Amino acid sequence: MASCSVATNTFHLRPSDVCAFRNPPPSAFARAGRVSLLPATSRRSSKPFASLSASTDTSGKEAVHTEKAPAALGPYSQAIKANNLLFVSGVLGLVPETGKFLSDNVEDQTEQVLKNMGEILKAGGANYSSVVKTTILLADLKDFKKVNEIYAKYFSSPAPARATYQVAALPMDAKIEVECIAAL
Repeated sequence: MASCSVATNTFHLRPSDVCAFRNPPPSAFARAGRVSLLPATSRRSSKPFASLSASTDTSGKEAVHTEKAPAALGPYSQAIKANNLLFVSGVLGLVPETGKFLSDNVEDQTEQVLKNMGEILKAGGANYSSVVKTTILLADLKDFKKVNEIYAKYFSSPAPARATYQVAALPMDAKIEVECIAAL
């Protein structure tokens, strides 16, 4: 049985689990992520890849906040900078000064969502052109075409990768919520 150390905790792996790490791709050693795969021989063990370690260090993680976008509605950040990426939390179409929607209209909410997202991107050192992935949550997928028309004004070619989903409900009965990831 091999062991895996995470901070001060040790977990045990079956030999069959460890076999998956015997021949990792070279990129596994070069990634800037938090998990490192090091040969166990460097840890004074004779079995290759019998040990894995994961860091829980959060020193590379920085919260981003701006007053020019609505405050988070719960225990989360507007955005987080980590590993040369900016992760923007789901943004609603609330007017920052009032904390309310301009209207119940999906077009107005979409415009405001994207303006709010722009302010968060700016506060994090990014902009619309550095966005690589978006996720759109819609209260009604029938609004897809209307949202696309507005979305296209903010994201030029090449447009970010994207997923769009209809959900049962959104906070505050919003019509749309958008989150994104931007490269820094």
